[in-house]
Amino acid sequence: MESNLKLIVPENFKEFGERVNKHINLIRNNQYNNNYILGLKLPRYGDSEGKSVLLESVRNQDIYILTDVKNYSIGYDFHGKKHQMSCDEHFQDIKRIISSINNHANKITVVMPFLYQSRQDKRGQGESLDCAMALQELQWHNVSELVTFDAHNPIVANAIPNKMAFCNVYVTGELVLNIIKNENLNLDNVFVVAPDEGARPKAIFLADILGGVRYGNFDKRRDYNRVEDGSNPIRYHEFVGPDRLDGLDIIVVDDMISSGASLIDTAKQLKERGANNIYLMTTFALFTSGVKKFNDAYNDGYFNKVYSTNLCYVPNKIKKLPWYEDVDCSYKVAQIINNLHEGKSIRELLNGKVEAAEKIKLLKK
Repeated sequence: MESNLKLIVPENFKEFGERVNKHINLIRNNQYNNNYILGLKLPRYGDSEGKSVLLESVRNQDIYILTDVKNYSIGYDFHGKKHQMSCDEHFQDIKRIISSINNHANKITVVMPFLYQSRQDKRGQGESLDCAMALQELQWHNVSELVTFDAHNPIVANAIPNKMAFCNVYVTGELVLNIIKNENLNLDNVFVVAPDEGARPKAIFLADILGGVRYGNFDKRRDYNRVEDGSNPIRYHEFVGPDRLDGLDIIVVDDMISSGASLIDTAKQLKERGANNIYLMTTFALFTSGVKKFNDAYNDGYFNKVYSTNLCYVPNKIKKLPWYEDVDCSYKVAQIINNLHEGKSIRELLNGKVEAAEKIKLLKK
C-alpha cells in the first residue's frame, strides 16, 4: 500500500530534502526507491511577485514542508538584476505553498531547522515581536506542527499554546560524537565552555552528556549606549571559571555563529589561559561577515576546528576549508518525520541525550 507521507522541498533545501527522502526509504526497508518528494514550482515575475504551483495532488496526504530560510544562495531576476532571497522571502514562500495545498491535505507539518526571526523572540521598547507573529501566522494557515532545531529561545512557543504543536530538537549529541571520533579526544582532558550566559544551559547539557566533565562560561559586557548591526556591541568578555586551563582540550558550544567575533574573542581568551586544542561547536554557521576573521584566527592558532551542521546553508567553498567540519543531520530529520507520520513518540529524538551518552560510554571503553 502506498504511503500518504509526502515531502515538499523548495529549492532552498533541495539537497538536504533528497537525503531525507533516501533515509526514509532506508528506515522503512523499502525494496524500491520510493520518491516521497512532490513536484513544486515557485516561479516569480520580473517585479518579484511570486506564486506556488504544486505539480501533484496532495489530497488526503500528510505533508511535510522542509525549508531553509537562511539559504542566501537562491536568487531570481528582479528588474533585470539578480536578487538574492532573504529570510522574509523564504518565509513568504512557505505561506504560498500552504495556500496552494488549499486544505486538501490531511495535515501539514513544517520542518524549519532555523526558526524564522528566532532572535527577535521578545519585545523591547517600541520593537516588533516577529518570531511570535510568524508562529501565529503558521497556526492561522492550519499548520499542525512545527519542527525546529536549537531555537534561540524555545519559550517563544508560548505564542501558540493551543492549536499548533512546537517541537524543538537538539543535535548536541550528533555534533559532539563527531568531534570525539574525528579528534580522538580523551574525555578526562575535556573542558566545556559557553561563550555567553545564554549558552550556559547548552554547556551544562553537553558536559552532562560527556559524563559530567567540567564547564565554565563567559559573560558579555555590552555597550548599551550604541547599536551596531541591530544589537548593542560587546565591549569585552569576562570568564567565569578557572584562572588557568593549561593543557585542557576545550569545546565551546553555542546555537549559532553570526559574525563570529564573539566566538573568536572567546577562543583567544581561552588560549591565553593555557588551553590546548579548541573546538567551536554550533548548530548554525551563518558567517554573516564572511570567514576572513576565522581564517586569520585559525592561522594564528586560536582554534582547531568549527563543527556545525547542514541544517542551514553553508557554501561549499567554506565546507572545504581545513578548519570547517560539516555534520550531516538529514538522518535525524528523516527519523523525526517517519515517527511523526507513524504516530510514534519522538521524545528520545528531541535531544538525543540518552543515545549520545550511551555511545560515548562505549567510546571510553
